[in-house]
Amino acid sequence: MRNNFYAPIVDAMKKYSADKVLPFHTPGHKHGRGAHEFLRELLTPEGFRQEVSLMDELDDLHAPHACIKRAQELAAKLWHADETIFFVNGTTSAIQAMIFGTLKPNDLIFVPRNAHRSVISGLILSGATPIFLPVEFDAEFNLPLNVTVKTVTRAIKKFPQAKALLLVSPNYYGVAADVRKISELVHAAGMILLVDEAHGAHLQFSDELPLSAMDSGADLAAQSTHKILGSLTQTSMLHMRKNFSAQVKRAASLLQTTSPNQILLASLDVARLQMEVDGRGLIQAAVELSKNLRGQLKRIGLKVFDAPKNFSFDPTKVTVNVSELGLTGAQAEEILRHELKIQCELSDAANVLFLLTFADDESTVTKLVDALKLLPARESIKISSTNLPREISRAKLSPRETFYAPTISVKLRDAIGKICAEEVTFYPPGIPLLMPGEEISAQVVEQIEREKLSGGKIFGVEDSTLNTIKIVC
Repeated sequence: MRNNFYAPIVDAMKKYSADKVLPFHTPGHKHGRGAHEFLRELLTPEGFRQEVSLMDELDDLHAPHACIKRAQELAAKLWHADETIFFVNGTTSAIQAMIFGTLKPNDLIFVPRNAHRSVISGLILSGATPIFLPVEFDAEFNLPLNVTVKTVTRAIKKFPQAKALLLVSPNYYGVAADVRKISELVHAAGMILLVDEAHGAHLQFSDELPLSAMDSGADLAAQSTHKILGSLTQTSMLHMRKNFSAQVKRAASLLQTTSPNQILLASLDVARLQMEVDGRGLIQAAVELSKNLRGQLKRIGLKVFDAPKNFSFDPTKVTVNVSELGLTGAQAEEILRHELKIQCELSDAANVLFLLTFADDESTVTKLVDALKLLPARESIKISSTNLPREISRAKLSPRETFYAPTISVKLRDAIGKICAEEVTFYPPGIPLLMPGEEISAQVVEQIEREKLSGGKIFGVEDSTLNTIKIVC
């Protein structure tokens, strides 16, 4: 059988199901016989028969030697890595594993301001200390862009002892850093390049998209295979070069469940097969569809975020500014969801963002355009501009030191000048405004107060109103 039509995990599961084994093992539903009717509505009888794990012929995610090993090898080949690890705990675990597996206590790592909250947990596990890098910002759309080559050059000069650099590329809005050039700078300085490529599992399947992290010279790249491709939610892949393999695999084994869901693993295997067989056609079709959508939205008078100067861009992330309609992003999302039955990927103070994937077609695009035409126009509002810190700064304490330090809660304004003891994240898009171990500035407090007024959901803090904040004693 040709490799590109072969899904080894799926093949092993089908053989197990066809063997008609009488189960006296987990899971307790016993091939679905004991499942409640509500659960039986969600899975097919065949799905229940294959919803097993830890059978010898189904392999072991922690010591793969059979079908999982073969599936990971096929994925590594397709995504141009030396080795690939499958994750069923989400890209959060993949990011944690690449940090935990490459860094040790007291190592310094460059971390951009737009890092996902999973980076903090990876730093707590590893004991490394972050050096925060500013990201460029688009004032018109009020959204973060990415880290520049110039910033990385300055950072390496200022902290030549750093061990690694972590990039988020592309970010939630589709803006990608110049990973190839940054890779050259980082490696010339003897450092490691880690890439949170959660939103970029599809990049290498179209020449009109930013160059993928592995093709740009990254040492490790974590991808959310479920975000744009066809695997099930919480499934991801971590791609890496061979010289990082042993320690990163140890880290992954510590972080992954010992009872991985076989259907989740199979979905990764199938997503790889789908991309290997039809990937370039499917992804290019999504790119063309996004161009069509962008044109239609502009013709009806909506502002659409396009490729920013000095950055590469993924056009399948379609960000629409609604502030000129007199709406905040949260208000537009509410109207779209509950009145017009359209759900966006995220909303922020000024925008709503929509993902175009190979699952979309002209009919779904038409429905989206028709819904956006119906958004009510009110008096135009001015959104307060986000003022992110511009300096390259080292955390006062490592996230691990902060995690174990004694803390107290104080009023938000009284925390200025103190060391933050918790993470302050508004979700979406899940970008921390404050990280554990960082000194709290007046500028960031003002930004937090603006975000509170915009109605964003707050994560990572003990006081969900953020009237108070925890600081290190």
